[in-house]
Amino acid sequence: MRATPTDMRPQARRYGPSVLIVAPEPFYEDRGTPIAVGQLAAALATLEYRIELITYPIGDDVMLQGLHIERTANLPGLKHVPIGFSLRKVALDLLMLPTLWRKLRRDAYLIVHALEEMALPVIWLCQRRGIPVIYDMQSSIPDQLHSHWLFGTRPAQSLLRSIERWMLVNADAVVCSAGLGEHVKAMAPTARVTEWMFAGQLRGDDRDSPEAFRARLGIARHAPVALYTGTFEEYQGLDLLIDSVPAVVNAVPETVFVLVGSTDDAFAQIPAVKALIAAGRVVLVPRQPRRWIPAYLTIADVLVSPRAYGDNVPLKIFDYMLSGKPIVATDIPAHRSVLSQHTAMLVPRSAALLADAIVQVLRDPALGEALSCAALLEAGRYPGGESFVGLVRSLYEGTLRRDSAQPADARSTG
Repeated sequence: MRATPTDMRPQARRYGPSVLIVAPEPFYEDRGTPIAVGQLAAALATLEYRIELITYPIGDDVMLQGLHIERTANLPGLKHVPIGFSLRKVALDLLMLPTLWRKLRRDAYLIVHALEEMALPVIWLCQRRGIPVIYDMQSSIPDQLHSHWLFGTRPAQSLLRSIERWMLVNADAVVCSAGLGEHVKAMAPTARVTEWMFAGQLRGDDRDSPEAFRARLGIARHAPVALYTGTFEEYQGLDLLIDSVPAVVNAVPETVFVLVGSTDDAFAQIPAVKALIAAGRVVLVPRQPRRWIPAYLTIADVLVSPRAYGDNVPLKIFDYMLSGKPIVATDIPAHRSVLSQHTAMLVPRSAALLADAIVQVLRDPALGEALSCAALLEAGRYPGGESFVGLVRSLYEGTLRRDSAQPADARSTG
């Protein structure tokens, strides 16, 4: 499945050593890990690396000088890969292996950057070729599979944690989502770990004014808006958000909840959601290009992240913090890694408490202003474009220095 090429924009005039990125994802799509891969590739291009990317046969092509995308074979009729574990993902991972084997046998790479589960074969193969590996741990695989009927069992979890520990110990460097650093150190105290802090978006394409956005969505000019952006996967906690709507509307009657990111009609057909849409209390917006999200944030009076679980921070939080709008979020490790009680209303996973927090922010403009100002100040500590490039430079140069200083036979082989 191909679409119009996406322009990742950062340009470089010349290109030096080659880096191989192995990303078991649809690339490019506007969702968490593919966005992270796009930012990484743009930073490496700015640093004048040649970049080869092995990825799934699904996704948009991108226009980025110095980047060559090699897509692996596809399964007949496969056009979409859901987030999280699936048999489709397993099959596509297996189809990546011949390409990976051929690339590592034929070509010389300065470094290999492997994401998620593909770090396992990458580390094993690269150890035998003396190529340093960065393990990009977007999430903890055992934690992601803890509720699976098979992989959530005690024996399977024990095996998965052993594999995860082996990857952490044997990678030359580990880079992980914000909030996972402590997990890495607990699993592998000797691992050299860096936490990603991604650049948020200050502005979008400015296609319309906030008033025009409201009018197009059928929202009254002065109606309070509680807005969510992101995928509609189960772990995002949208059931909790929907359950909170009646209490919020009862307290602040004109409130409208805008949920941006739907990909099909399944969510809209849930009886509770269907009733709220019919009553004008919920507006569903299809998935939008990421560059347009800041424009949607401008119509909000409060931004909500009701995520149910997870240790890796949602990328939307960086956009939320830069928006100048108050944030209400569930009090889970994924949010705590970048938010605090000073920068957001953090509440336990309860529809009633989520509703109370949204109502507090809507009724108390001074509270909302204090939270949004504190979030903006805190966001200033995280990378913008240039400082993210600096983070990538430091990660790569540090990995290469350590590798060149270490005898070839000194690395652990598990």
